[in-house]
Amino acid sequence: MTEDQILLGIALTVALAAFSQIVANRLRVPALILLLPAGFVAGALTDVIHPDKLIGAEFDALVSLSVAVILYDAGLGLDLRQLTGRTRGIVGKLLVVGVLGTFLAVGFIAPALLGMSLATGAMLGTILVVSGPTVVGPLLEYVRPTDRVRRILIWEGTLIDPIGGILGALVFHAVSSHRIDIGRGYQIGQFLISMGVGLAGGAVGVALLWLTLRVMRLGETLGTLAQLAVVVTVSAGCDIIRDDTGLIAAIVTGLAVTNMPGFDMPARRPFFETLVQLIIGLLFISISSTVTPASLTPVLLPSLILIAFLVLVLRPLIAFASTRKSGLGRGERGFLAWMAPRGIVAASTASAFSATLSDKGLPGASKILPVTFLVIVGTVLLYALTAAPVARRLGVVRPSRTRPLLVGGDGWVVDMGKALRSAGLDVLMWAGDADERERIKDAGIELAQGELLATATNPRARLEGVTAVFLLTDDDDFNALASVMMEGNVEGPVYRVGPPHENHGVIAPYTGGDVLFGARLVRHVLAERYRQGARYLVQPASGPVPADFETLFVVRADGTLVPVTEAGAVAPSEDDLLVLLGPVPLTQPRPRTG
Repeated sequence: MTEDQILLGIALTVALAAFSQIVANRLRVPALILLLPAGFVAGALTDVIHPDKLIGAEFDALVSLSVAVILYDAGLGLDLRQLTGRTRGIVGKLLVVGVLGTFLAVGFIAPALLGMSLATGAMLGTILVVSGPTVVGPLLEYVRPTDRVRRILIWEGTLIDPIGGILGALVFHAVSSHRIDIGRGYQIGQFLISMGVGLAGGAVGVALLWLTLRVMRLGETLGTLAQLAVVVTVSAGCDIIRDDTGLIAAIVTGLAVTNMPGFDMPARRPFFETLVQLIIGLLFISISSTVTPASLTPVLLPSLILIAFLVLVLRPLIAFASTRKSGLGRGERGFLAWMAPRGIVAASTASAFSATLSDKGLPGASKILPVTFLVIVGTVLLYALTAAPVARRLGVVRPSRTRPLLVGGDGWVVDMGKALRSAGLDVLMWAGDADERERIKDAGIELAQGELLATATNPRARLEGVTAVFLLTDDDDFNALASVMMEGNVEGPVYRVGPPHENHGVIAPYTGGDVLFGARLVRHVLAERYRQGARYLVQPASGPVPADFETLFVVRADGTLVPVTEAGAVAPSEDDLLVLLGPVPLTQPRPRTG
């Protein structure tokens, strides 16, 4: 390719990757739905974005390192404290039953369905084992299932990727060398060796990040650079020693960094998060561009049958077998049975293995990539269109009723929590001071766990069950800083009480975010009015607002909490409730004596 063609190819790939994700975000659909067709169409219309021409034989190595970065990022979002008891057992069973069931079932029916050899069918079965957080996560964000179901699916999707990658490498070497010695334990031993190499690489990665993030105390920019360098270096080293073990090293490193105490992780990692999004887009555009229309035509109908089998037969059997006697409800088990999309690891392994197996003359190997492409598109599209109505039908969608978290323990904040609770909301509160925490307990309001705010500022953590946060402490800088750090870690908005207009804090006057209650009702005014006797009133919106009362919140008929902010007032409906702040009562003059 000429220099101009290379420049055009790079520019077109980056533009398609970015534009597809932006449009998908606006449409609130998984980006994969647009990335794969965009790459496929661009690859059919032009040769400049084909990775084998743009990059060459080194593309597979870049794919492996890119997937390692994605899995490291996914590992950062896995809190081991949430993988306990029944959740751990369910995830373990889904992994074991899912891997074995998919490998055996697809490996058995693929030769007859797609006209490929038994060895090629085994390779396809291994590839289709994986799911992936890059697909499951966006789907769950859109569907909003209950926390337990979401947690199980995220853990399954994240952990099954490196397992599938390792199994794919083992099966690839077995079928390409015609040496399948499962009966003598050969493949099991090879798997254990690969796991050992990956775990050792993960330990090295953790040690290097401990040095850079804990000992050297690198800041956000250099800390992000150190993480990227460590993940790439360790993953590459593991892959040099043994194929695809870098995926295990990457996810083990991410798990350790986010769960071991003492790591000085930057609270926000905008560059790293942006890099991961770009990598995902580039990979899907590049891989899908290698799929030609001519390769899809002969496998289209058999692939549709395979998709139907995976979705309607295999996944339900795996889910129900894995969740038997698990304590999950019928709806929860049903939704787990209706969520198994394929993603980036399936695409990357198919791209890496199919060409080599075709060159070796393995019957049907050329069909692996187009079939995998169709399965990815089909499963993602099907689940994206049906997951939300299925979740509603099964009763596993979180209710629209807002569950607010009030941060602060002053008297006026606690009474506000009581008012919101009397309006029918499930209120949660948090405070750092011991006396304030006792005040919250005495009011009968649920007190959040002590490490809640530390969890909220973790770069990949989520405040499960919380759908709105109200920062109401007497420290304006804390409220402003926390509003920035918690953004994106809550499924809903983050608000803060306004600082005094003459405030000279370091942060509060200069940060954005939604400021509560308008320009007049700032923090010290609210506190002073409450101290002088002003109290809250909850009443139906159908009635007139008493004189001198000011509206703070509107609680919709469906339980959605809408606060008044600096942006303006809220228009209530007749079925809504209003939370009002009353005036300071007039004091009676004392009678004179003497």
